[in-house]
Amino acid sequence: MNTVLNAAVVADVPPPRFVPGPAGTHITIRGLTKYFAGWPLYENFDLDIPKGKIVSVFGPNGCGKSTLINMIAGLVPIDAGQILFDGKSLADTKIGYVFQNYREAMFPWMRTIDNIAYPLKLEGRSKAEVDRRMAELVASFDVKFDLNRYPYELSGGQQQTASIMRALAPKPEVLFLDEPFSALDFEMTLFIREKLQEVFMQTGTTMLLVSHDLEEAVYLADEVLLLTKRPTRVAEILPYGDARPRTVATLSEDSFVRTKKRSLEIFQREVRR
Repeated sequence: MNTVLNAAVVADVPPPRFVPGPAGTHITIRGLTKYFAGWPLYENFDLDIPKGKIVSVFGPNGCGKSTLINMIAGLVPIDAGQILFDGKSLADTKIGYVFQNYREAMFPWMRTIDNIAYPLKLEGRSKAEVDRRMAELVASFDVKFDLNRYPYELSGGQQQTASIMRALAPKPEVLFLDEPFSALDFEMTLFIREKLQEVFMQTGTTMLLVSHDLEEAVYLADEVLLLTKRPTRVAEILPYGDARPRTVATLSEDSFVRTKKRSLEIFQREVRR
């Protein structure tokens, strides 16, 4: 079936009755459908994402992990379905997004401080409000580098730190992170992990994290969302409840080891299907 016919079929199918998620749900996804080149990536996909939790998305290569959060964030159009945030549309929801490729995510003609402040200026905040929020972020991230420099003058880790600060500047209800550590060295990865945990503990912001690193996915998560091969379904959702802040010692805790082991078993089962 070609793409045009698929689109017609999708258009002819009446939307199913919307069923809200259980208490504590932040993002409710119902009947999500997305075709690429005439083939289904997601088809009638349902998911409830809890409020005030970090959910890590993990699954086989090509299953559409990044596409999923991009559809939820409105960066990729969907063919059918509904996505609501606390019962609201995306247009009525404040979100932040941290891209994998920080070099292309920042405006090179703007100083780093202006990049971070950009969402606040879009909201029409006063200079005093912008300055106050910038001071809060600088203190929170313990910034030691010069934010008056341009992004291309900074290291990769510094650029990604600035990207995360920009995403958090407007105090989003939901923060999306698409493999935010993939281009960082190990030292910077550890630093950013800890800063994200601090922000989460301070604000309780719902976070949706895509990672290709299973240890990283489990370490940061309250829930690990494991996906199947395409057409993509939920293979399993594993809760992980170790106390925060999590540290290097967490990696040897029995609960962490069990959750990582079970995640790997599910992942391998899905890859082999």
